[in-house]
Amino acid sequence: MALSTYGILKGTVIGHLRDADDDHYQIQVKAGTTIHRIASNVKSSAPNSPSTLLFQSTTTLPDKFTKDLRALAHGYKKLASRPGGLAIDYVRSGLVTPKSMKPVPPDAPGVDNDLKDLLEAAVVKAIREPGSVIYAFGAKWGPEKRKVDKYFRFLPGNGIHDIHMNQGNSGNYKRDNGIYQDGALVVEYPGGKWRTFFFAFQSQTFNTDNAGNPIGGRVVPKPGGRAKKTIRASVSRRSAESAKGAIAPRRKAVSKKRSG
Repeated sequence: MALSTYGILKGTVIGHLRDADDDHYQIQVKAGTTIHRIASNVKSSAPNSPSTLLFQSTTTLPDKFTKDLRALAHGYKKLASRPGGLAIDYVRSGLVTPKSMKPVPPDAPGVDNDLKDLLEAAVVKAIREPGSVIYAFGAKWGPEKRKVDKYFRFLPGNGIHDIHMNQGNSGNYKRDNGIYQDGALVVEYPGGKWRTFFFAFQSQTFNTDNAGNPIGGRVVPKPGGRAKKTIRASVSRRSAESAKGAIAPRRKAVSKKRSG
């Protein structure tokens, strides 16, 4: 079953939590008078799959795509999972180059070398530069009228998750497969500057049919952009939305990378 609440959230970044939990970067967004939380995966917790996500970032987008983004009102909009609109498909829509996606760790010694660093830099810049806008593609939850958000403590709880590829899953998460329903983050800065964030799990395949289900073996990009095909498809993992409690944002200390 495809994602029933797939869509896009447009708003202004007003807060963030780098270490609220191990598997997500949490971003607080205001859209009109409504507060939302973006839960962006930075890690897989599946025991039988690599924890490191595949990642690609770009600074350019097609003119029609950016025009359509700017035309949106702030807030959540449900998207039809079909070509020709804003719905994203990592395999089919041309925004993502699967072979260019590389494994990037969630958190590592050093600076500007992991997903938390990259997301932190982008959202801090969005907060500091008035007029910046964030667009989150994924599955919406809420409003949860009687449930306070567990990280930012606003009421009602509202948010968007599944900010990653949502096809090519096997096992328990095969039910989430579909085409033109992939998640992503896009940040627009003043002056027409853009930054995109695309994420995929290594347990997923880019070799999918018209229902988003795997075809044959997995096709997984190797570091450097070359693809490797395997016959065994691993069971998909998706880290749960549960967390260990909100922790104030921190800046990672600079240290040398470990070898080996």
